[in-house]
Amino acid sequence: MKLFYRKFGEGPALFILHGLYGASDNWVTIAKSLSDTFTVYLPDQRNHGQSPHSDIHDYDSMSDDLYELLKELHIKKFFLAGHSMGGKTAIAFALKWPELLNGLMVMDISPFSDENTRLPFYTQHLTILSTILSLDLGKVHSRTDADKLIAGKITSERLRNFILKNLERNPDGTFRWKINVSSLYSNLDKIMEGIAMNDGAFQPVTGFPVVFLKGATSNYILASDVTDIRKIFPAAEFIVINGAGHWLHSDKPEEVITNIKNLLTDY
Repeated sequence: MKLFYRKFGEGPALFILHGLYGASDNWVTIAKSLSDTFTVYLPDQRNHGQSPHSDIHDYDSMSDDLYELLKELHIKKFFLAGHSMGGKTAIAFALKWPELLNGLMVMDISPFSDENTRLPFYTQHLTILSTILSLDLGKVHSRTDADKLIAGKITSERLRNFILKNLERNPDGTFRWKINVSSLYSNLDKIMEGIAMNDGAFQPVTGFPVVFLKGATSNYILASDVTDIRKIFPAAEFIVINGAGHWLHSDKPEEVITNIKNLLTDY
């Protein structure tokens, strides 16, 4: 799939992958701050932003999308960072093509899925997507209208504002969703999927620095994940960003920028 992307700066290539409901434009400010150190590429992942829609939405396909983009751009080595869903895409890519990476940063997501500990996340996303699907866009004449209609089920104003960035006005004044809501809903199980820790399922990935960033108030990376993550990435470093939740790039952008720049120093 041919992905839409934005490009900033000069230097070693760095790709940053956004999370669920996100898009490349969520990372423009950070990309500009990194543009004196890296050539920063911000792709829209499939079913998001300005990239094509598909009924297929899984990490194997999304990592293949990134590989296709690298071939298009003739990039043979690069740094890779991903947040949340984008972090899982980055992990899937690293397992398939580790020889292409100079460094990897995974932001506030675990490679693993545990039904008991992560059920609240699944339930939250199911509520979000079903609420969006049930919204009658014919009754929406502004984002304020949409906000009022979904506020009963999506109570967080910050989360609503983030989701409503995906609401786009058509030339005739009606609205449409930039995200492929129906595909994300039908593939939610695959989005929430993790790596199965079966002996011999993969070879440990080494040869470049690997950093996991965790928001201090987020539960997306559990203490129990660390041992298994190091079975995949033996040299993985774990950094906790105080005062940050799951959207650590929004909560503490300067600390995210500093840690990404340190990837180049570590390399």
